[in-house]
Amino acid sequence: MNFIPHRDQEAIAVNCAVITVSDTRTPETDRSGQTIQHLLQQAGHGTVYYTIIPDEPQQIQIQLSQLGDRAEIEAIILNGGTGIAPRDTTYDALVQLLEKTLPGFGELFRWLSYQEIGSRAMASRAIAGVYRQKLIFSVPGSTNAVKLALEKLILPELVHLTRQLNS
Repeated sequence: MNFIPHRDQEAIAVNCAVITVSDTRTPETDRSGQTIQHLLQQAGHGTVYYTIIPDEPQQIQIQLSQLGDRAEIEAIILNGGTGIAPRDTTYDALVQLLEKTLPGFGELFRWLSYQEIGSRAMASRAIAGVYRQKLIFSVPGSTNAVKLALEKLILPELVHLTRQLNS
């Protein structure tokens, strides 16, 4: 089944921040961060901030707090650190800060992932929600996971969710 959501009345460009959470990636090797920026641009949205930070909960929270103060940023997309390995702490850092969660995002992401990778999808702690009137999406760091999340979930609803937050 391939459901297409209702069309938004008019297209708007959403200003996004992209954060790669990784202890090893550099701007040159960050294929997932580059993919997010490319897909956002293709869809008519902008990346107004991009960074790579280590998988340290306090640094993730500081980064989110700083971006929460920036009025021009409407959505923040993080990739990496969503598994269960000891260094995977993105979920733990975010869940403490989110003012509202979108449980359906993680559920749908795992369901779509299951169709591609099978039962290993259960290890993903992808999450979405709202923090300081900004949409927050956190997805695994693999390029395939990033493409899946952006193409099937985030981009189809980014304008709609942004409008809901600002209404």
